[in-house]
Amino acid sequence: MAQFDQQYARPGYAAGTTGTFDAALRSYMLSVYNYMAGGVALTGLVAYAMNQAAVSDTPTAARMGKHFLTPFGQAVYGSPLMWVLVLAPLAFVFFLSFRVYKMSVGATQLSFWLFSAVMGASMSTILLRYTGQSVAQVFFVTAAAFGALSVFGYVTKRDLSGMGSFLIMGVVGLILAGLVNIFMQSSALQFAISALGLLIFSGLTAYDTQQIKDNFYAVAHDSSVMTKSAIMGALNLYLDFINMFQSLLGLVGNRD
Repeated sequence: MAQFDQQYARPGYAAGTTGTFDAALRSYMLSVYNYMAGGVALTGLVAYAMNQAAVSDTPTAARMGKHFLTPFGQAVYGSPLMWVLVLAPLAFVFFLSFRVYKMSVGATQLSFWLFSAVMGASMSTILLRYTGQSVAQVFFVTAAAFGALSVFGYVTKRDLSGMGSFLIMGVVGLILAGLVNIFMQSSALQFAISALGLLIFSGLTAYDTQQIKDNFYAVAHDSSVMTKSAIMGALNLYLDFINMFQSLLGLVGNRD
C-alpha cells in the first residue's frame, strides 16, 4: 500500500505520507457517501410529499388502484405530465454525465439535488402501488445489503474492473426488456427483470465503489475536480441503491 501511495503521490501528498493520503481518501469517500445518502433522503421526502398531495381520503371521480386522487394527483398521474416525471431523471443523468466537468462546483451540486428531487417525484407512484410497511421493510433490507456490498468493494484486494463491461451490458439488457414489457405486460418477464436487476445492481455497487476509490488517485491534486468527482461517484451509488430497492420491491413487495 505504501508503494502504491508513493507511485500516485500528488502535490500536497508527498511520497511517504501514506497516513495523510489515506486520511484524505477516507474523507473523499465520506463525502461521496454523504452526497449519496442526502440524495436518497431528499428523494424519499419528495416522494412522500407528492403522495400526500396526490392522495385523498375523500372519494372523487378519479382513482388509481385502491386510492382516490386529489385534483393535483389527477393532474400529475392522469396526464402526459406523468411521462415528464418518468423521463426527467434520465435526462438529468445524461446532462450530469456530459456536462459535470464543464460546470462550476455549485452548479454540479445544484444539479445533483434537483435530480434527487425529480427522482422522488418520479418514484412517488411506488407509494400508490405498494403498502407503506412493505416499502419501509424493503428500504431497510436494501440499505443493509448496499452497505455490505459497498464495504466489500472498498476493502477487497480483488480487481473488479473485469465485471464492469458485463454489468453494463446487463443494464442495457434490462432497459430493453423493460421497454418490451411495457407492451407485453408479462408478470413472468417483470419478475425476471426484477431478479436480474437485483443481481446486476448488487454487482455494480461493489464495482462502482472500487472505481470511485481508485479514481481518487487521479483527482486528488485538484479540490474542484475532486468535489465534482465525488458527486458523480455519489450519483452512481445512488442509482445502484435506487435500482436495487426497486428490484427487491418488485420481488417481495406487498402490493396495495
